[in-house]
Amino acid sequence: MIAQLGPDPHAPFPSPDQALRHPDGLLAFGGDLSVPRLLQAYALGIFPWYSEGQPILWWSPDPRMVVAPGALHVSRSMRRFLRRSAWQVTLNQSFARVIDACAALPRAGQGGTWITADMRAAYRQLHDEGFAHSIEVWRDRQLIGGIYGVALGRMFFGESMFSLAPNASKVAITALCRALVLSGSVLLDGQVKSEHLGTLGFAPVPRAHFLALCAEHASGLRPWPAHSIEPARIQPAALASPLLPASAA
Repeated sequence: MIAQLGPDPHAPFPSPDQALRHPDGLLAFGGDLSVPRLLQAYALGIFPWYSEGQPILWWSPDPRMVVAPGALHVSRSMRRFLRRSAWQVTLNQSFARVIDACAALPRAGQGGTWITADMRAAYRQLHDEGFAHSIEVWRDRQLIGGIYGVALGRMFFGESMFSLAPNASKVAITALCRALVLSGSVLLDGQVKSEHLGTLGFAPVPRAHFLALCAEHASGLRPWPAHSIEPARIQPAALASPLLPASAA
C-alpha cells in the first residue's frame, strides 16, 4: 500500500525509502499541486507524474539519472553545429509556450500526455514565483525546441523537453547546462533512466545519495542568468563534480 496525501499542502510526505520497487519509485497519491507542496516534494527528491483521469501520483525512483551541468556530453558534430548556428536561444521568455509544446508532442508508447492542464497551471505558478524556468530555441522567430524544469537552490530538476527540428532539444539542454554552470548549480536531475539521457552523459546514482544532495543543496532561490545566450557560447565549461560517486562520474 502507498500513502494517501490529505488536503494540507504543508503536511509531510512519507519517506522516499517507503517507495515501491514495482512500479519503481511510486510513493504516494492524492494531495494537490500547490506551490508549497511542490517545493516540499522537490526538496525531498519527489516529483508528480500521472495521466489524465488518475489521482496525482508522487514518485522517487531508485536509482536517479543525473549529470553535473558541466559534464553534459556534447558531441563534436554538435559543437560544430553550435558554432555555425543562426538559431536564437532565450531563457524564460516563453515558459507557457514551452510547457504547452511539451504537452502536445506525441511520444512513442503513450496514448496521451502526463502534462495535464492542472500540471501546466501548477508549473506556470512555480514559474511566476521564480522556481520554474524554461529554455527556448528559435529559428526565424519560430519556437522549435525547448526544455523546462524546477530550480531549487543549487539543483535543477528537469521535467520535459520538445523538439520540432533536428538538434533543437539538444541545443536546449546544452543551453540549460550552460545557464546552470553560470548560476552555480551542481546537479541536473533527469528523473528516470532512459537510453537518450545516457547518450548525453547522465548516469544513475543511488536514491540515498541523491537525497543527500537534495538535503544539502535543494533549498531557496538563486539568481538566473540573462535572457539570451548565443548558440556558439552555450557549450558548458568543464566542471567536474565531486558530488557524484566514482561510478557515475
